[in-house]
Amino acid sequence: MNNFQKVYVSTGGFKNLNGTQMIKKFSSNGILQLELSGGKFSKNIEANLIKLSKKYDLRIHNYFPPHNEGFVLNLASTNKNVLNKSIKHVISAINLAKKIKSKFYSFHAGFRIDPNLKYLGKGFLKTKVTKRSTALKRFKKSVIFLEKIAKKKGIQLFIENNVITKKNIETFNANPLLLTNPKEIVNFFKDTPKSVGLLLDVAHLKVSSVTESFSLSDSMEKLNKYIKGYHLSDNNGLIDNNDSFSSKSWFFQYLKKNLNYYTIEVYNKSFKELKRQKRIIEYNLKS
Repeated sequence: MNNFQKVYVSTGGFKNLNGTQMIKKFSSNGILQLELSGGKFSKNIEANLIKLSKKYDLRIHNYFPPHNEGFVLNLASTNKNVLNKSIKHVISAINLAKKIKSKFYSFHAGFRIDPNLKYLGKGFLKTKVTKRSTALKRFKKSVIFLEKIAKKKGIQLFIENNVITKKNIETFNANPLLLTNPKEIVNFFKDTPKSVGLLLDVAHLKVSSVTESFSLSDSMEKLNKYIKGYHLSDNNGLIDNNDSFSSKSWFFQYLKKNLNYYTIEVYNKSFKELKRQKRIIEYNLKS
């Protein structure tokens, strides 16, 4: 493992803390490389992050920093208000990434629906579903626009694959999310700016493979050239519950070892367990 292969830990499991509190909690437990995700709104978060970034290695993911009036980030939305808020947030996050000397900003692929914030992570309520081709076109337009802004700032954008469950399909009688399967992911990245990479969430892919009946091994082969980073956790293939992985977890045989974006996204575990997870990844990257 060389200098650029640092392993980060997501703060996404600490939803009741703001960014500053997250950093202090993790650092006091010996974890200094953090991917900041979710949490509570904090008025002075930008100034605090700039200060803390001099001491800790920080990255920004998706809906961070949170807003005072929350919303679901959706760069494929046909709702102008949601889309404008989403684009504005990403531009702000790109600027913040530059200020804290991070080289990356990652975000989720878009949705064909605009989920209710109240139910995010708990399932989706049935609502109007945008035509897939329309949503994909809108998402791609957003990505191309934002890539130009990010490139000028020296920030590389990564898109994370969404996760689709059988329950989601049953609710909408369709897949309401974008980029859940290898075919759509590959087609999307084929004519997306080359600087934009795939942040592969292996746990998302595992659940989606069961829901949509595709092969994980074939998927990893098809996606390989687009993968620029990983979100790492495991599950039972039915629900994305951000569980711990082991050294024998399915994805290790496919893991690329020459990247500079590896994030452990394991929730509801002790700091002792998170550090153990970190050691597993670090050992794998060395071997």
